[in-house]
Order: sequence, then structure tokens, then C-alpha cells
Amino acid sequence: MLKSMLACCKLYISESQNAPALKSIEQAARMHPDAAIINRFKDDAYNRVCYTLVSPFAGSPPLDSALRQAVLSMVEAAFKSIDLGSHSGTHPRLGVVDHICFHPLADASLDQAADLAKSVAADIGRHLQVPAFLYGAAHEEGRALASIRRDLGYYRPNSAGHKWAGGLGPYLTQMNPDEGPSQMDQSRGVVVVGASRWVSNYNVQVRSTDIDAVRRIARRVSGRGGGLESVEALALAHGKDCIEVACNLISPERVGADLIQLEVERLAAEEGLVVGKGYFTDLSEDKIIQAYMTLQGYN
Repeated sequence: MLKSMLACCKLYISESQNAPALKSIEQAARMHPDAAIINRFKDDAYNRVCYTLVSPFAGSPPLDSALRQAVLSMVEAAFKSIDLGSHSGTHPRLGVVDHICFHPLADASLDQAADLAKSVAADIGRHLQVPAFLYGAAHEEGRALASIRRDLGYYRPNSAGHKWAGGLGPYLTQMNPDEGPSQMDQSRGVVVVGASRWVSNYNVQVRSTDIDAVRRIARRVSGRGGGLESVEALALAHGKDCIEVACNLISPERVGADLIQLEVERLAAEEGLVVGKGYFTDLSEDKIIQAYMTLQGYN
């Protein structure tokens, strides 16, 4: 029964180099033992960390959900320990807590995940006073995550070296979020919260410093650019002499990592560039379920 009713949250925080801050965030999660951190992906070049959490589903409304409580505790700890104004990295972000996405696992429903997302966004907006934007199944019109990001200038670097640094800028001080105040605190930014079916993240490294060339590759790989259906792709600087084609696989069961790898290699060859083997930033959906069951002693 437990396995059939699980919920997952991927929580993206704009920090990877501040060890005390990450420690306080992870300690906040441990206050809710039914919600386990199954994976932590920390990237120092991006200065970003993603936590994957899982808990049993508590039903709807999800007011007593261990996952909801753990996520909110982590969010609050992040706001207390991180200042967006001092943040710098080569990955775009909209806030200290940049992105929260909920996914149903096994037999749980997308509506249940959406209820969790809306509940968390309401608490962040009303109690923590941070503007929160909803997307996917959590939004009444199914607004896309990418559309919110485009509207808020997410994709435009604001610092030398293709970096994002400091607050979001004065042009975003007033906004119209789904929850929370219309005025943004530059030290916190905003949060985007949504619910969707499983999304995989797969990054392919290109050995180059030519950001324009790799942007062309990323555009041609993406569905938006006429490439692979249900794939979103960005070109992001990643360490010395390396740029990644960072991909979101919206329907990984239809378009998988092998196809993305081949397409990036093909397009890179046209540009005269060398490509490394790509990597996932998280476990697969099935492995996450198995890891949680094992951790909780059900296997």
C-alpha cells in the first residue's frame, strides 16, 4: 500500500558553496523523518543544489503531509541562511529557492501532486511573504514553467562570464504572483512551484568556449527550436573550456537520453566541436521509489 501512494519533490536552491547553509537546510529536512532526501545533486560551477525528497501521500488536502512539512522547513532555512544578492553562478535562477516541482510516484495522481504544490506555494507566499508562481498541473490554465521564466527574464545572464549574479534587478520589483506579495525582496527573489509527471534532467558537455555555437546546438536540440519533441535545452557555461547543453526531458519515456546524446553529437560535429558523455542529475523514477522503500525498511 505504501509503495502505491508516494509523492516526490525536487527542490532547487541557488547555493552549493556555502556548507553551513546547506547543513542547516538538510537538518531542517531531518525534522520530518517520513520525508527522506533520496538524492542531492550539487554543482559548484552552477552554484546550485537539487534535493529529491519522497514521502507517503497523506491525501487531499495535504495539510499533514510529511513532504509538505519538510519542503517548507527547508525553504525557510534557505531564506534564513542565503542572500540572493551575494549569489553568483552560471545557472539562471529567480530566487534563493528557485524552483519546486512535485511529481506523483507509482499510483499517486497528478491532482494529488498539484494539491501539494498549491499548498506549499500558498504557505511560501502568505507566511514567508515571498512571491510564488504556479505552473503545470498546479496552475488552473496549465501555464508552462518556461513561460514564467521568460516573462521574468530568467534566461538572460546579467554578469560577465555568462553568469547570473546578485538580485533580479529593479525592473522586477513589482509583479503579479499567484501567491504572496506583489513586491519582491531582492535578497530572496521569487519561487516557482509546480506539479507535473516525471521530468528527467540530462546534461551533455561540449568542449568549447564558444557560447554562441553551443547555443545554436541547444536551440536545434530543443522542441521549441524545431528539434526533439518534449525537450527543453539551454547552453550554460560549466567550468573551464566547457559549456553544457542542459536538457529537460519532459516525456523521458518517449524521448530519452540516448537520442539527445546522439543529436548533440551530430550537431556539434557540424560546428567542429567535441562532445563528452552526458549525465543525469538524478536517479530514475523507478530507482527513487526503490531507494525510498529500502531506506524505510520495506525491502
